[in-house]
Amino acid sequence: MIILKSPDEMQLMAEGGAKLGRIKKSLADSVKAGVSALDIETLAMKLIKDEGGQPSFTKEPGYHWATCINTNEGIVHGIPTADVVFKDGDLVSIDVGLYYKGFHTDASISVAVNPNPETKRFLNTGKEALEQALKAAREGNYLYEISQAIEKVIESRGYNTIKALVGHGVGKYLHEDPQIPCFVPGRIEDSPKIGQGMTLAVEVMYAAGSDKVEILEDGWTIAMRDGKMSGLFEETVAITGAGTKVLTR
Repeated sequence: MIILKSPDEMQLMAEGGAKLGRIKKSLADSVKAGVSALDIETLAMKLIKDEGGQPSFTKEPGYHWATCINTNEGIVHGIPTADVVFKDGDLVSIDVGLYYKGFHTDASISVAVNPNPETKRFLNTGKEALEQALKAAREGNYLYEISQAIEKVIESRGYNTIKALVGHGVGKYLHEDPQIPCFVPGRIEDSPKIGQGMTLAVEVMYAAGSDKVEILEDGWTIAMRDGKMSGLFEETVAITGAGTKVLTR
């Protein structure tokens, strides 16, 4: 069931989203050669506290970190440990959530350490796919029009969307209905219509090679089975009477 939000609830999410947007930017700007995933996690915990919020992800059963950090072929749910030290050429994906005044917002970004031209092209493709997805996330559209926008950009550049993972609704719970695939799984008109009060975590997940994933030995990290690089871009949006608002920028 899709949980619709009132204007007041969406305003609270906008306040939290603005805080998360600042945090996301600071974390991305801190990715450099020699920095560890744990360094980014420690900074995230500090910034979340400074902003008056709580980490969303620690509210998930069994997960004890504010961030999920992945490198290269890792796509989601990577545990931010000290032994993951970034080096030149690495693609780093940061996923972070903020719980503020009873509501979650969720955002992700992929960046690279001194990237080569192919990695730059790969990242630019993900950014463009997210922008097109955000344009499609408007009142009156079908939900799968978001999926279609993502799939069109990613596949036009010769990459693949991840089929096993989805974007999602977000609000009082970190993961709410509806699910938002990165590809079109059926007839677009069979998907829900986007309407006022929806709050969505629009998420682009894609890979340079096959879309097949595997869970690593830590029980959390999901990575590309073929070892090729993957990317992750996500923003939380609210569908308001005045249009779609991106909350996490």
